Amino acid sequence: MIFRAVEDADLIRQAARGNVESYNLLVSRWEKRVYNYLLRITGNREDALDLAQDVFLKTYQNLRKLDDPGRFGPWIYRIAHNEAYSMFRKRRPETDVDELAPESTGTGITVGGSAVFPVELSLSVASALGRLSPEQREAVVLKIYQGFKFEEMAEILSCPVSTVKSRLYTALELLKRELAPVGTRGVS
Repeated sequence: MIFRAVEDADLIRQAARGNVESYNLLVSRWEKRVYNYLLRITGNREDALDLAQDVFLKTYQNLRKLDDPGRFGPWIYRIAHNEAYSMFRKRRPETDVDELAPESTGTGITVGGSAVFPVELSLSVASALGRLSPEQREAVVLKIYQGFKFEEMAEILSCPVSTVKSRLYTALELLKRELAPVGTRGVS
């Protein structure tokens, strides 16, 4: 991971000087992570693809403004966050952000309300994530799925670390209750 970070920093410096090949390699390293992040917060594949393209275009246009290549990860996720919430604001008249829930992927069979296969567990988690507020869902996605530190999450979300922690721990508690087996719900 450290070796890759050094390589990313070199690619960022080269791309900032106009080396398109370096930028293309950088995109190939980050596109799946950025797309998955956007998919989890928008819940729509087409929106996530469109937003990812916008993110990488803005990244290319503003790469020279990045002071510390070591902060590329939080920086590009901040751009992705801004693009997603800009889309949410534009759509507000037709769709409330709270109504956006991740699309389920895959199929499976549920027996008696209990997940039988790992696919069902994945669908249950996606469904439970969809019931969180957008801020809580994004905190879970950044921490659990993307592996960011609290300080980086605060930078991406433009809020204090204490707010990030509050959103995350509240969301995790809600998910724990939501995903608990039916017989154990409400038991501490």
